[in-house]
Amino acid sequence: MNSELSSLQVKDIGEQGLLERLQRFCPPEIIGDDAAVLVTAPEQSLVVTTDVLVDGVHFSDVTTSPEDAGWRAAAANLSDLAAMGASPLGITVGLGLPGEVRVSWVERLYQGMTECLQKYNTSIVGGDIVRSPVTTLAITAFGQVHPSQIIRRSAAVVGDAIVVTGVHGASHAGLELLLHPELGKNLKNAERTALIHAHQRPQPRLDVLPILWKILASPCPMPISGMDSSDGLADAIIQICRASGVGAVLEHRQIPVPKTFNHWLTPEQALEYALYGGEDFELVLCLPQKLASALVQHLGEGAAIAGRITAGSTVLLHDEQKKFPDQVLSLSQGFQHFGQ
Repeated sequence: MNSELSSLQVKDIGEQGLLERLQRFCPPEIIGDDAAVLVTAPEQSLVVTTDVLVDGVHFSDVTTSPEDAGWRAAAANLSDLAAMGASPLGITVGLGLPGEVRVSWVERLYQGMTECLQKYNTSIVGGDIVRSPVTTLAITAFGQVHPSQIIRRSAAVVGDAIVVTGVHGASHAGLELLLHPELGKNLKNAERTALIHAHQRPQPRLDVLPILWKILASPCPMPISGMDSSDGLADAIIQICRASGVGAVLEHRQIPVPKTFNHWLTPEQALEYALYGGEDFELVLCLPQKLASALVQHLGEGAAIAGRITAGSTVLLHDEQKKFPDQVLSLSQGFQHFGQ
């Protein structure tokens, strides 16, 4: 890249100049009007979700390239749609920038978002740009779902099995390896790379939905309860239980974690990463035992039945081998904005 172009800052070209550069990341038939028009399929409900990401809180040049930051931002919103059972229609991007940010950084950010969205046949359909003292990214994602297939946190019932669609703790492990390269000395290069990739390029589990609907049959014979595990597995299960007015027992040995954890983490550390690390973007679903077993079988390696829904309100971590004492899980142990 020409050195003059690579050093070009946002303030050098202004809002209109930056918008002109970024329009190439959007469908040409949509850009140009005051708002995007999205068409939903017949008898579908519109699903809308918004996520705000702030430089130094959700992404950092230390651990993520601009492309990775863009990918993660898009993936987080697509994961929220998947958690509701919805297929994506498009996203809008609100971007707050200091004038000193390089134009190339912004373009690379949008490139990362586009790379993630293209995998799911989705586009950036609009947005806004403003001057800000801190780089801030606000994404609104739009999806559609048949009303009978909406996944809600409030539909879990006693006796349901708790399905997790993949391993947990990988993203946090990747972050730790980026922040502390001296860790994981026993890991092979491919193992280290896989964990870092899990953090920088997480995969929203939209691929689970067609499998789920096939197993359940459409329209769904029952309400489905679930959410994604972007804030950690413990958080997801606790949130579902609170919304549904139930409790849960999570079985320690059934929580799926990367096999590579055995090479460099203690069992206590592996459990901490899995429960509270966050940003794995897997789905946590509550289903009758027979349907849960069928889903896990179809999803294959990484998916597991990690526990069951119980009466009461306590979310308990249990170890059948009694190597770990029973533990009541709480939200205070994971990351919370404005937490003390």
